[in-house]
Amino acid sequence: MKPIILCYSKCGTCQKAEKWLNANSVEHGSRPIKEENPTKEELKSWIQKSKLPVSKFFNTSGLLYKEQSMKEKVKTLSENELIDILATNGMMVKRPILLAGDIVLVGFKEEEWAAHLK
Repeated sequence: MKPIILCYSKCGTCQKAEKWLNANSVEHGSRPIKEENPTKEELKSWIQKSKLPVSKFFNTSGLLYKEQSMKEKVKTLSENELIDILATNGMMVKRPILLAGDIVLVGFKEEEWAAHLK
């Protein structure tokens, strides 16, 4: 199964990740996170596979995150409540997200991606 990258076309980090995948000849699929928002079920699965706390799935530099005062909410709401919020709008979700079998990588860290994809 080829890796899938969830990204937003105007996101500089997503563009950098896509460029890296292409430069390293990593065949992959792409899913626009804004138009095809992750579902609650997907998010629960990805959080479990990534072994990251749900807070790491938030786009903390995004306008929506700031407008909704999520910094405080992330500290007090339950994991299920936070997943509900993430599932409402793809722009709330940190990107890119790389899905490759049981591997889920959140954000683009070249060394991490290379370790899993090469």
